[in-house]
Amino acid sequence: MLKLFALALTLLAGAAHADDTLHTDLPLSYLEQTQGDARNQPLVIFLHGFGSNEEDLFGIKDALPSTWTYLSVRAPMPVDPNGFRWFTKTPGDGDYDGVTADLQRSAGLIKDFVAKATAKYHTRSDRVFLIGFSQGAIMSYEVALRDPQLVRGIAALSGSVLPVLKAELKPDESLGKLAIFIGHGTLDQALPYASATRANEVLTGLGLKPEFHGYPGMNHTVSEAEVQDLKIWLEKSLRQTP
Repeated sequence: MLKLFALALTLLAGAAHADDTLHTDLPLSYLEQTQGDARNQPLVIFLHGFGSNEEDLFGIKDALPSTWTYLSVRAPMPVDPNGFRWFTKTPGDGDYDGVTADLQRSAGLIKDFVAKATAKYHTRSDRVFLIGFSQGAIMSYEVALRDPQLVRGIAALSGSVLPVLKAELKPDESLGKLAIFIGHGTLDQALPYASATRANEVLTGLGLKPEFHGYPGMNHTVSEAEVQDLKIWLEKSLRQTP
């Protein structure tokens, strides 16, 4: 997959200053931005894509409310020279899939990270969101659809629901509270647009109501229009907290 291109975002006036320190006190290394007392503030956790790192999605925070808490997480598996991945892709030309052991290990680390970050920043699970790009979006699905009590919602940017997860999902009342944002470019060359439409069908079949956004002409990246749609969705999801 391609590394997410730098976002052309303007820093909002009065936004909190991001800490460029790589923190290691939680199960995964991460960058942090918090302002003053983070107690009860929404917590947004970014999960980057293959071959990237914790710096890649962090710029999205500059278009979001400055009083919220933002963490951007580094995946556990290195990719030379300075990138990381959540899992190894299985060989072959079929549907994009991942090595099961990698998926389980990374999902376990993310779940532990989310639970401990929720406690550290004194917030509640119904105010926690995962925002993932590519492999990070895939992991957001893996975590939230298996353990929906951990988060209020997820944003899957240029991702997919992997075949192994799709095969194991069943309608469950606990899934009903999940807010889900799906965003995907129609010209995505790494994970085709059909990955998003199939994910939308899977989730709808489970009784969920994803908010689906297709971006004409966009490839495997994130656009400013998508970030603005994401901001609206986050704020709306918090107002509609069950």
